[in-house]
Amino acid sequence: MNLPIFFDAALTTAVVNTHMVIEETTSKHVVQVLRMQMGDTFYLTDGNGLKAHVTITAIQKKRCEVLIVAIEKVAPKKCGLSIAIAFTKNASRNEWFLEKATELGVVEIIPLQTKRSEKVFFKEERWNTILLTAMLQSQQFYLPKLHSVQPIAQFFKDTYFKKPQQFIAHCIENDEKQSLANVLNNKEDAIVLIGPEGDFTPEEIQHAFQASFIPVQLGSTRLRTETAAMAVCSLYNLLDEKN
Repeated sequence: MNLPIFFDAALTTAVVNTHMVIEETTSKHVVQVLRMQMGDTFYLTDGNGLKAHVTITAIQKKRCEVLIVAIEKVAPKKCGLSIAIAFTKNASRNEWFLEKATELGVVEIIPLQTKRSEKVFFKEERWNTILLTAMLQSQQFYLPKLHSVQPIAQFFKDTYFKKPQQFIAHCIENDEKQSLANVLNNKEDAIVLIGPEGDFTPEEIQHAFQASFIPVQLGSTRLRTETAAMAVCSLYNLLDEKN
C-alpha cells in the first residue's frame, strides 16, 4: 500500500530525527479527514523533490506533530515537457487541463496572451492549488512551475523559454507540418505551443518559425485547446514510460 503524500514548505529546513509541527491545512486533513492516529506514517514533500518519511507523535484537532524518520532527494527527470498555452475563457476546462497535465508529469506551464486569446482571469493562487493537489494525488514530488501570463511577442524574445526541442501546433494547412509523434523525443527538454480556439495568427506562426519552432500536427481532427495540450502531455508521458 502506498503511503499518502502531503505538502509542507517548511520541510526544506527539516532535520532527520527531529520533531516538526506540520502546517494547519495538512494537519486538518491528516487528523479530521483521514483520521490518522499516533504512530501512523506518511510522506511529506516540499514540491521541489524532498521526500520525508514521517511518523505521527502528537495529535490535536488542528495540529499534528511528526517525527522526521528519513529524508531523501528524489531525482528530477533528466528531461521534461513545457506547455505554452493560450487558455480559454472556460474556467473548468482550464482547471481540468492543469490537473491532468500535472498527473502526466508536465514540468512547466506558460499561459500565453495571443491576438486571438479569449479574456482569461489568471487565478494564480487557485491554479497553483490545483497543481499541488494533483501532484500529491499522483504521488509525485515536483510541483510544475506555473508562469505568469506571457504576451506571445515577449515570449519569443525571452531566452529563458528556449528549449532543445521547440514545436508549434497550429491549424493552418501546409506541407511543412510533421506529426508530433514522429519528431518528439524524451531525450531532451521540449516545449510545445498550443494556440487559442481561433488559432494563432499567420504573423504569430511566422514569428514562431523565426524563433526556431517546428510546425507540427496532432492528428487528423481539429482539437480544442485543452485537448490538444493533453494530447501532447500524453505523448510525452508515453515516451517516458516506454524508455
